[in-house]
Amino acid sequence: MDINLNFRPDLKNPTPQQLALYASVIIAISILLLLIILKITVSNELPWYVLMLIPIIIFLVAFYTIAWALEKYIYRKIKLIYKTIRTSKIEPKDKNQRIDLSSDIIDEVEKEVELWTKTQKNQINELKSLAEYRRNFMGDISHELKTPIFNIQGYLHTLLDGGLEDENINIQYLQHAAKNVERLHHIVQDLESISLMESQAITLNIQEFNIKELTQLVFEEFMIKAKENNIELKFKPGADKGFNVNGDKERISQVLVNLISNSIKYGKQGGYTQVSFYDMDKVILVEVADNGIGISEQDLSHIFDRFYRVDKSRSRHKGGTGLGLAIVKHIVDIHQQTLNVRSTLGRGSTFGFTLEKN
Repeated sequence: MDINLNFRPDLKNPTPQQLALYASVIIAISILLLLIILKITVSNELPWYVLMLIPIIIFLVAFYTIAWALEKYIYRKIKLIYKTIRTSKIEPKDKNQRIDLSSDIIDEVEKEVELWTKTQKNQINELKSLAEYRRNFMGDISHELKTPIFNIQGYLHTLLDGGLEDENINIQYLQHAAKNVERLHHIVQDLESISLMESQAITLNIQEFNIKELTQLVFEEFMIKAKENNIELKFKPGADKGFNVNGDKERISQVLVNLISNSIKYGKQGGYTQVSFYDMDKVILVEVADNGIGISEQDLSHIFDRFYRVDKSRSRHKGGTGLGLAIVKHIVDIHQQTLNVRSTLGRGSTFGFTLEKN
């Protein structure tokens, strides 16, 4: 055992070796003073060199004895702590490992326990958050499924109770029932898509394509819907250059469909949906902007949650599954790209996502 003669005036946090050293010095000095007093008062015949040698021997014996006792005591206590905070068993080679008495062991263990406590607290908070999310999700999905099921049930029971023979309502009720079945189908499809993305069971078909050409195809798909809502679909002047990007063309098309569909759905009469492209060296930033109703600040952090709706009554009236933006986030995530949103109530919203530049 190496003796570290590093005396510190601060005894607040001494190392075990320093503690043993302090105690041994005190014992040795006490014995020396006692022997000197005895020699002076009782006329002890011991020579002075023997008188000086005895405290040195006592110091060494005391130091090693106290150090050994502290090592055994501290190691046993530390081992009990590690048994509590460690998830893995101590390796056999570590069981007989000696601790470094020259280091501030207690301080090190305190830091490790503090880190463990913080980790446990974070895990508990995360589990609580997941449990709350699960409860909310189950409530949301049951509510979303209940509405179309209740509608289908009402239409069918009305038809079975005689409405089937009434030519004024039979076709109309069957059409309403079919529309609600289609809504159920979309919800199940979207849930299946999210489940596949979360489990990473989906395989991306990465290919090169022109993002502007793909956006133009989506514009054409929503041309009639945009006209009905008096919404202009356009590219932003000065940011309308097409770029070749790498990605899953079908999935990115799904992202554009969801974002453009939402901008039309929540746009204002005479408004616009505007798409722009920005060259950011290694990636292309795609932004879908509108001048619609906008999103409040408290809603911004939740809009990518499943079934979250900014205006619940209006959203359900306009249709949709409430899963569109959650799907957008998952698609962008599995492309390992970024997604952001900025919005102001009454002024509109801008959703942006990046794609790898070819």
